[in-house]
This record gives sequence, C-alpha cells and structure tokens, in this order.
Amino acid sequence: MPTDPTKFQRVEIVHRKDYAEDLWVIRLRPEHRLLFTPGQYATLGVEQPEHIMERAYSICSSPLEEEVEFFIELVVDGGLTPLLHRLEVGDWLWMRRQAKGVFTLDKKSGHAQHFLVATVTGVAPYVSMVRTLAREAEAGKDPGVQLIILQAASRSWELAYREELEALAQRWNWLLYLPTISRPWDDPNWKGEVGRAEDVLRKHLDSLKLDASNTTAYLCGHPEMIQNSKGILKRRGFVKEFIREELYWVLPKKQE
Repeated sequence: MPTDPTKFQRVEIVHRKDYAEDLWVIRLRPEHRLLFTPGQYATLGVEQPEHIMERAYSICSSPLEEEVEFFIELVVDGGLTPLLHRLEVGDWLWMRRQAKGVFTLDKKSGHAQHFLVATVTGVAPYVSMVRTLAREAEAGKDPGVQLIILQAASRSWELAYREELEALAQRWNWLLYLPTISRPWDDPNWKGEVGRAEDVLRKHLDSLKLDASNTTAYLCGHPEMIQNSKGILKRRGFVKEFIREELYWVLPKKQE
C-alpha cells in the first residue's frame, strides 16, 4: 500500500544516543518543519509490506528547533519499537505531518507553579516545554511560570536529559529539577534522591508548599505511577481540572 503523502512525510535519523539497552534518543530531520506546541506528540511509522506500523511519541525538542527529537523505550514484544531500535543514523522512516495532543502547559488557571512528574520516557514533553521557555528567556522574555520537574527512574543512567535539565536549572530560577531513582542497590554511586516518583512527589508537595490554590500538576509515563500520584494529589485537594495526565500505555485489567 503506497504511503499517503498528504498525511506522512519522510524523516531522516541524524542523531542517536543510547542510554541503556532499551532506552535511546533519536533526532529526525523532516522534509517539512513540524508545527506543534510543547507537550504534544507526533506519530512515527516504519513501512511494512502491507501497511505502516505506527505509534505516537511525545516530542522532546522545542518547536523552535528545526529537527524533531524523541526518547524511546524498547518494548521487546511490541509492534514498532523493535523496528525503530534497529534503525541507525542515516536511515529513514515516516512521520505524520500533524502533531496532536492536549498535554500542554496550563495557561488558563493563572497558576504560576507547575509540578511536572515523569517516569523515564515520560520526561519527553517536559523537555520540550523547558527548551522552549529557555530559548524565550534567552531572548529576554519572562516565562512567567515556575516549573518543578520530578523525573524518576530505576537507575541514574535511565535519567536521560538529566545533565541538560540540571544545567538549565542552575541557570534559570524559574526551573527546579528533582531526579530520583528507585533501585539504589543497582547504582551505588548515586548520591541524589532515592524513592519512587509517588513518594518523592508527596515529600516535595510538602517542602515546596504546593497545593491546588497555586499549582497545576502533570503526570506522564507509567500508568501505575499516574494512578498512585493522582490519589495523592486528590487527597491534597487537587481537583481534576488541575491534574493533567498523559498515559503511555494502559495496564491490563486484573483477572478476578
């Protein structure tokens, strides 16, 4: 089946960085610039004999960048990620021409503080937001918001973008970055925060005095983290309107 050029464009892999055997970042050069809002996702696809195998991924890059960046986790029995994992710099794949999604910064509530919680690849939309605000700040524009990013992973080498976010947090007072790992016994050299995202979230809600009167919360990544964190936030008085979520997959239903 020929690919519909009105829906897809070819993109070339121009950079790849592997963080673990199952985690890697790719940068793609599209034929035509992708227009999107930080926090949105794009759909990537690999051509198969009868169809295009495709899936949506949150965009890491800023819309102010010409190339488009993604942080991907290998799902061994998945349909697309094993195909993507084999691709190297210079290879081509397909990307839908239109980005989608509503997981963007809340500009309606008037909240100055935004608490962004992620597990592993869930940091992707936050990287896009931070890069965009940083570029605007460099141009002299006041972001007008405070971003607190809590990024959780099992081990420190899975915290892609940690060095970039730490450097930006040191430069700009509107960004606070909180990395944490949950398996310190696998990572004895780690000297930072330890704990699952939900536990560290609870701690910093208290220490930073974040509540529904001044903060919008964002949850992205593992569905179990999202479910647990939503419960914590709701018990702290956060209403649905001020809890944004982006599930990357759905947990299977338990057999009764």
